[in-house]
Amino acid sequence: MKAAVIVFPGSNREGDMARALERATGQKPAMLWHADHELPAGTDLVVLPGGFSYGDYLRCGAIAGRAAIMDAVRAHAARGGLVLGVCNGFQILCESGLLPGVLMRNANLRFVCKMQHLTVERNDTAFTRQYAKGQVIEVCIAHGEGNYEADDATIERLEGDGLVAFRYCDAKGIVGGPANPNGSRNDIAGVFSEKRNVLGLMPHPENLIDPLVGGVDGRALFTSLASAA
Repeated sequence: MKAAVIVFPGSNREGDMARALERATGQKPAMLWHADHELPAGTDLVVLPGGFSYGDYLRCGAIAGRAAIMDAVRAHAARGGLVLGVCNGFQILCESGLLPGVLMRNANLRFVCKMQHLTVERNDTAFTRQYAKGQVIEVCIAHGEGNYEADDATIERLEGDGLVAFRYCDAKGIVGGPANPNGSRNDIAGVFSEKRNVLGLMPHPENLIDPLVGGVDGRALFTSLASAA
């Protein structure tokens, strides 16, 4: 798989993402700057990493969503190419129109940084095929604006079309209540685009790929992508 990681001013997880991709695919991803206009020929996967693009001014991801490179990312997605946005990358995907909804301030108005359990809502996508449906995984979160919101019609469509990718839960897989770290609507931690080739995910799977750092539950997302190629 040929992957490209987009770097914006204020990105800080691009190195972690590149390492996870290289481990899974055996190839170093291309590192692209936000002011670039084209993706490398033959790109299969574009990744928008976490961080604080443009200092989170205006709204998180609002300026990055209008960066020059995003025209190429939108064209790539329209052709059916794979796109993954994690944390700030999820915010950028929403601001760029590639995913519906918006990421708002956490309900408690505090930055949250901790390990977090998720349920895998479906395992028939390029991003999740190495997981089991309903599997409970543990990754980590670090965000102040992870509260996913959308209008009622959009939420109904996401639920009805099976476009919710992951939900926040506790270690037993129970969603809701204290298991939701940010107030996200319907406990949503990640969503797919209509064709399921774009995934926005607030938690960080790239940081849980090595037992040395506390777990490997994030690894299957990257091996799923590698096998999709």
